[in-house]
Amino acid sequence: MKTNGQGAVFSSASKNGKKQLAVGIDAGSWRSRCAVLAVDDGALRFLGCGDAPAGGWYRGRVSDQGRVAASIHAAVRAAEADAGVQVESGVLGVGGPTVQGLDSHWAYRFPRPREISYEEMSYAIEQGANLNLESDRMILHVCPQFFTVDGHPGYTDPRGLACSRLEANVHLVTTSTQETQNIVSAMHQAHLSVEETVFEPLAAAYASVLPDERSRGVAVIDIGMQSTDLVIYEGDALVHATSIRISGDHLTRDVACGLGVSYEDAEDLKKDYGCALLGLTGDNSSVVVPAHDGRQAREVSRRDLNRVLDARAEELFVYTAAEIARVGMEKSLLEGVVLTGSAILLNGMLDMAERVLNCQARNGLAVGIKDLPVDVNTPAWTASFGLAMYSARLKLRKESKRKAPGLLELVLR
Repeated sequence: MKTNGQGAVFSSASKNGKKQLAVGIDAGSWRSRCAVLAVDDGALRFLGCGDAPAGGWYRGRVSDQGRVAASIHAAVRAAEADAGVQVESGVLGVGGPTVQGLDSHWAYRFPRPREISYEEMSYAIEQGANLNLESDRMILHVCPQFFTVDGHPGYTDPRGLACSRLEANVHLVTTSTQETQNIVSAMHQAHLSVEETVFEPLAAAYASVLPDERSRGVAVIDIGMQSTDLVIYEGDALVHATSIRISGDHLTRDVACGLGVSYEDAEDLKKDYGCALLGLTGDNSSVVVPAHDGRQAREVSRRDLNRVLDARAEELFVYTAAEIARVGMEKSLLEGVVLTGSAILLNGMLDMAERVLNCQARNGLAVGIKDLPVDVNTPAWTASFGLAMYSARLKLRKESKRKAPGLLELVLR
């Protein structure tokens, strides 16, 4: 037995002598990605990956289930060809504007003082998650924060302590039932089974943030093309999960409108010449917009391009700062912020994050995976590898239940 560096234990045993596969599927609104890992010799080993252009999304929601399914199918087939295996199921990432987090609390007074058992801790968490949600809401994750024993808060594992009153504090990650069913149905149309649905920044954090970093306070911001999702940790507990209204698509649309170019040209300009913070690049130069439909090519000012990107990127992180302040963590992120997702590949995003959030910022890259190629170890792939690592964790759930669980193993969903 060994660990993957993230605290999860993996076994090299495989059923019937076959490779034990761990698969993560990120059905993004820009590209769908599939990562395939193997539990090999006590560690996680990269087998292959594949991606395909996305389709069927509108503002972070499924608008055409068939197109989403086709994109997932193409990404999985590419991953199968790369890995030399057949994929039948995987952990599916979810996110977007329908995801919300909320805190819950439940207290129980014992008839007489007694020692706290694991079963009582689990029961307290279950009751904390037993809320009357709106008709279209479902619980995606139940994340224990801490227990309060006879009025004394802060216990992560109070088993064996004698008390009269036990309280559980949990953070619930909820989402739209209909939206989740839509993306799960798209997976089924692609002839794949869903092992679990996981909030994508949670998966990105699982891949790129070590337990000690979570305990000291860190935020993970997953910036995609049509959604930006945020999770905040303190003391190894999830304290906040939400979606932010600004995404990579807003940056591209602003360039298209501000410079009077097509959406495709705006995306190319952003990717090739753009910068999210004025002054980091040669803003006095010009760039050429290609000719289309009989029109001549023309030049646009790089400063004008970057001024548009600067304003929108600043707005994105201002919204992020408000969410961080909402849970009182604006001065407590000792490990700063970790950025993942395809949109953070824009030059200057880390610098803008540090300027607005007043803390260090870094790219989130997957750690603990053997033979991981450099060309896919990028922030755009981090959530996909985190989903695959979560798949490996699920395959050990029965083994974990036979052991004395810690706080992380009390996550119910």
